[in-house]
Amino acid sequence: MTTKPKDFETALKRLEEIVKELEAGELTLEQSLERYELGIRMARFCQAKLDEAEKRIEMLQKNEEGEPRRDASGQILQTPFDFEKEDK
Repeated sequence: MTTKPKDFETALKRLEEIVKELEAGELTLEQSLERYELGIRMARFCQAKLDEAEKRIEMLQKNEEGEPRRDASGQILQTPFDFEKEDK
């Protein structure tokens, strides 16, 4: 399988399958190497998707001036969905 996964969940599921196959110890050396390489690609894909999600969350946590959103006491909001706590 050399095609790029369609989404994070698909890549993660495939990565879990690969780990199980490798742990079973029933593959040849060549098959193990192929699975390992595929596992690395799946892991990198998943990491890239997680990095993208983190950046999106960081953007949601900033106000119009690019500063971190704060609650009424001046504390930085920890989640992007605490807008009702904001001090505007």
